[in-house]
Amino acid sequence: MAESGGQEQSRWITTVIMSTALQNHEISTILQRQQHRVRYSESVEIGSVIFSLSGVAFILADTQDLLMTGEEQFFKRIQKFINIHRNSFLVLSAALHGPEEWNVMFRIQRRFLGSNLRIIPVHNTAETVKLMLTIAKITSKPQADDIRYKMAMIKAQIIENSPVWKMRQDYQLHCN
Repeated sequence: MAESGGQEQSRWITTVIMSTALQNHEISTILQRQQHRVRYSESVEIGSVIFSLSGVAFILADTQDLLMTGEEQFFKRIQKFINIHRNSFLVLSAALHGPEEWNVMFRIQRRFLGSNLRIIPVHNTAETVKLMLTIAKITSKPQADDIRYKMAMIKAQIIENSPVWKMRQDYQLHCN
């Protein structure tokens, strides 16, 4: 357990399925160092990172590689990926997101508009791991239930402390 800002937090650990192509990748090393259970599979799309307990899947792509290999081949991989994973994210990495990189992202968005694909631009490996773990954690069952409960409590508190709600209560008191 670690202390963080006066609040006690338990360490969240999960199982991650990765394509074998990422076996020697820095992302794999970081996840293992953080004690996550990393499993490799040849049957998943190249560049995939899947958090099965959270129901989210990420496909990693480098913008420069995409510019060099061509879009059609890449679009076929993405289409296959989103056909398999209903909660899918494309993590597009570039050291700098300049006009060329934003143009690539726009073309991908336009091509997959209306699909279940969400595109996230990142700059480095640490940022990639942090965002994947954040999304996986908040979509995991216990966390999602906890967030829903907290949101309901906050909503109730806002309504209870609302001036409109107080006026309504006062009005009902005067009418009775």
